[in-house]
Amino acid sequence: MRALWRGSISFGLVNVPVKMYAATEKMNISFRQIHKECKTPIKYEKVCPACGRKVEDDEIVRGYEYEKGKFAIIDDRDLESIPDEANRTIDIVDFVDLRDIDPVYFDHSYFLGPEETGKKAYILLKRAMEEAGKIAVAKVVIRSKQSLACLRPYGENHLVMDTMFYPEEVRNVAEIPVSSDVKLHENEVKMAVQLVSSLSARFSPEKYTDEYRKALLEIIKAKVEGEEIVIPAAGEEKVVDLMEALKASLALAEKEKQETKKAGGKGGRGKKKAV
Repeated sequence: MRALWRGSISFGLVNVPVKMYAATEKMNISFRQIHKECKTPIKYEKVCPACGRKVEDDEIVRGYEYEKGKFAIIDDRDLESIPDEANRTIDIVDFVDLRDIDPVYFDHSYFLGPEETGKKAYILLKRAMEEAGKIAVAKVVIRSKQSLACLRPYGENHLVMDTMFYPEEVRNVAEIPVSSDVKLHENEVKMAVQLVSSLSARFSPEKYTDEYRKALLEIIKAKVEGEEIVIPAAGEEKVVDLMEALKASLALAEKEKQETKKAGGKGGRGKKKAV
């Protein structure tokens, strides 16, 4: 695995040299835009609409639109006073409880591995966080952007860093209207809780698969091989009574639980239709 970044973790007077690796990768299927007539990929060029000609990369500068159609030009000298990539330190600010951080703040995950000279300090930091039951909140500059981040133990021997959104980057949920005059019957709540309990399980990421991506790959394969694409008929959407839906869901969950026991506990649940 190729290191994306090299730097160090700093807490107190302790310095831990580390390497950063991408912890995740997107498995999206990407499409090219093709000219329908001749099946040639479309070419994109950077063209100035005022000059009417193609613009080379060395002619392009940064501009911030402070008013409609008015730009402040920002060059490298303007950015020299701001912390940049030269500051390759993950500065720990606080140690906190992980449960105090809402998942909405998490952005990207990166694995951190120790440099040869930092193995003992790396393991010491991980061990200290585990025994204290804390994770670290830090600040780090990556790709010319300062990010909030958290460091936490991962697996038996590693640390993972999650970049985070700042509070001003998280939108105000109060802007989304939710009716406050909905009345819930006690039996509805009781059955909904029972259904949640019936569908509860230990989180095992390996049992979840991207069904949409799998189906899309099958369509692409069929297209390449010249096969006819069969489109399944769409079922009719039915308006279902909430209590009846809860009862049916509980019965289905119980049936699947019994089938799973007979099969020796293997397999995952099928998709459920939301009501």
